[in-house]
This record gives sequence, C-alpha cells and structure tokens, in this order.
Amino acid sequence: MTTLISHPLPVLALGLALGPRLIPPRLLLAGLLFSLLPDADVLAFKFGIAYADAFGHRGFSHSLLFAGLSGVLGALCCRLLKCGPFKAFAWIALACASHSLLDAATDGGLGVAWLWPWSEQRFFLPWRPIEVSPFVHNFFSQRGLDVLASEARWVWLPCLGLALTGITLRALYARLSSSCRPASRRASAP
Repeated sequence: MTTLISHPLPVLALGLALGPRLIPPRLLLAGLLFSLLPDADVLAFKFGIAYADAFGHRGFSHSLLFAGLSGVLGALCCRLLKCGPFKAFAWIALACASHSLLDAATDGGLGVAWLWPWSEQRFFLPWRPIEVSPFVHNFFSQRGLDVLASEARWVWLPCLGLALTGITLRALYARLSSSCRPASRRASAP
C-alpha cells in the first residue's frame, strides 16, 4: 500500500465525517500519524531483519497488541489531545489497526501478524482487492499507476464518500436542529 497516501485516508475520512466536536483536531492529527506508524518496521531491513521475521515488515508493529499499546499511549496523552482517555485510546488504537486492516486487503506480501506475540501466523482478509505496492517503484511506471488506480478505487473513493456523507449529514442535522428551536431561543442564539 502507498503508505503516505492511502493509510491516513480512512482516519481522515472518519474524522471529517464525525466532525471536530467528536474528534478534536489534535486527536485527528494524532490518528493520522498513528495510521502511518506500523510501517516504521521497514527500518528493520537496515538491521538485517528479514521480512518474514516477527520484527520484520507487517510483523509485530501490525499486531492488535501494538494497536492497543498505541491506544494506551494516546490515553496517557489525552489532555494534550484535548479529549478524554477512552476517546483517545479508542481513536488511536483504531487508527493504528486500520493500517494492518488495509494491508491485509492487499493481493501480495506475507500477510499481517495480527495475533503477535501469541502467534506469528500472518493473515489476509478473505477479499483482497487492493494491488500491493512494491517497496521500490516509480509511480509513473505502468505498475505504479496500476497500484495508484487500485488504491483510488478501493480506498480513496470510499473514503471520499464517507467524509462527504458525514459532513452532509452533520450539516442537515444542524439545519434541522436550528429550525426546530422555539423562536425565542433562535432569537437569543449567537
């Protein structure tokens, strides 16, 4: 998956759909960063750690335990994120877990070690429509364009739909709420 482009999009889309009252901007930004964090495991290649190793690519950093620990870090930083600890935990953990979910929907690689450290087995989703992005490629080659087209179809467009639907529903709700207020309350509202 094209990390810097596609992995943050589900978090961004859901955050925009829910709005800043539910997902404060700092929490949204932290979620975007944590959606990228699992791919820091590519640094393992620099230390000679193999892809298939537990600490290799899509290994421990793509596990549910790692997502949970990331959520704990979010909860500990909840004041900085301008929200309560449960919301920070849930948002950060889900943002981190969304990364491995997208990776498990790709058509290549070795799978995702969701159950590490209890199991080193790698998993894929039963439906894998997203073309896997090779580690090194030219985005302007045919292969690079095919990967981008696949991610646009299966990640970018659904995320755009989610964000626009949420924004539209929130706007409609706000309009309906303001039109349903008694006239005396509307006149005094700022």
